[in-house]
Amino acid sequence: MRVLTIIPTYNELESLPKTLGRLRAAVPGSDVLVVDDNSPDGTGQLADSIAAEDKQVHVLHRKGKEGLGAAYIAGFKWGMAAGYDVLVEMDADGSHKPEQLPLLLTAVEEGADLAMGSRWVPGGSVVNWPLYRQAISRIGSTYARIMLGVKIKDVTGGYRAFRRSTLEALKLDEVESVGYGFQVDLAWRVAKLGLKIVECPITFVERELGASKMSGNIVVEAMINVTKWGLSSRWAKLTGKKDAAASRA
Repeated sequence: MRVLTIIPTYNELESLPKTLGRLRAAVPGSDVLVVDDNSPDGTGQLADSIAAEDKQVHVLHRKGKEGLGAAYIAGFKWGMAAGYDVLVEMDADGSHKPEQLPLLLTAVEEGADLAMGSRWVPGGSVVNWPLYRQAISRIGSTYARIMLGVKIKDVTGGYRAFRRSTLEALKLDEVESVGYGFQVDLAWRVAKLGLKIVECPITFVERELGASKMSGNIVVEAMINVTKWGLSSRWAKLTGKKDAAASRA
């Protein structure tokens, strides 16, 4: 399989070199696409210099900060156009351990349409997260699972490996979610298609360098969207009408 690991960046000057180094050592067969949203700290320029020395590292420059979802969709489209078979989502800050990527790739090789790194299945864990952060994540995943009717334990997790055919079936041009809710949105869409989803236990490590992009407003926005999608889906089932809100998500 040709594998492309997509790493969105915005002001990750400190974290990116370490993450790339660990990834290239852990999975040397994977190419890498850094999708930079015109980081003012020079992350994009640093990525260019790394790519100049390593032919397996590529950089996609975007005009500005337009959200995580938009960055990943741009990366997916770039990767599919380049002929990759598996496309991976990975954070730049080291919270997703590159050394655990083989777990996701093995799951795809064994038939998964989407392999998800999960903190909340047996064997999964978090490191350096206070209890309130763990509670927010667990409650958020549980709420989304109930509202959307999916069985995924860690529906908000962002360490994922997609089979190319899965992304093609999702009709990415119809996905408008751009923030934290993007991960929930894509997982839900895959589940609704009846495709095979496998959750692999991972250890999520809180970033050591740089500043987190997470905020209370982002979480609230995601929960509002999940509520809207869930209620719209239930109403559509009751009335036999098309799930309009979900199709616009």
